[in-house]
Amino acid sequence: MGLLAGGDAELWRIVVLSLRVSGTAAALAFLIGLPLAALLVGGRFAGRKLLLLLANASLGLPPVVVGLACYLLLSRSGPLGALGWLFTPTGMVLAQSILAIPIVIALAARALAPFWAEHRDALAIDGANPAQAFWQVARMARPPLATVFLAAFGRAIAEVGAILVVGGNIRGETRTMTTAIALETQKGDLPMALALGAVLLLLCLGVSMAVLLLDRRA
Repeated sequence: MGLLAGGDAELWRIVVLSLRVSGTAAALAFLIGLPLAALLVGGRFAGRKLLLLLANASLGLPPVVVGLACYLLLSRSGPLGALGWLFTPTGMVLAQSILAIPIVIALAARALAPFWAEHRDALAIDGANPAQAFWQVARMARPPLATVFLAAFGRAIAEVGAILVVGGNIRGETRTMTTAIALETQKGDLPMALALGAVLLLLCLGVSMAVLLLDRRA
C-alpha cells in the first residue's frame, strides 16, 4: 500500500488510462444501447422479442472471444485495419463497448418498460411523437438509467481478456489495471499488483454502492 500513499507515477498512469478507456466505453455503450432499448420497449415489429432475448443472452459474451473478433477486424488484413486502432486505447474502447452494449440494452429495457407502460397513453394524448415520448420517459427513469450506466462501467473496468488481446498490454500506452495486475503477478512484483488490486477493488465497491443507492432512490 506504500505505492498508493507515495503516488507512484506508473501506478497512477495505469489508473488514469483505465478510467479513461472504461469511462469512454461505458458512455459509448450507453449512447448506442439506450435508443436500442427504447426501440425494443416501445416498438412493434417482427422479431422484437427475439432481439430482446439475444440482448439478454449476450450478457455472457466471452471477453476473449470479443477481443479476438476485434483483433481480426482491426488487424492489417482486417476490414478496419486502415484505422490503425490495433494496440491502441481506441481499440480497447471498441472491445469494451461491444461487451457493455448488451448490458445497457437489457438493463435499460427493464428500467424503461414500467415507465413506458404507465405514461405512454398520457404522452400520446398530449401529442408527443414517439421520440418525444421516449425522451420524457427516459427523464422519468433517470435513477435506474444511471444504474445501467454504472453497470456498464463496472463491466468495462473489470474486464481483462478482450483488452489484453486488442491492446497488447504495452507499458505507457495500453496497460490498464487488470492487465497490469496479471503481468505484475507473473513477474512476482506483488506490491505493485496489490496496490493496483486495491484501487480496482475500491472502484468496483464504489460502483456497487452507487448502484445500491440509486436503486434505493428509485
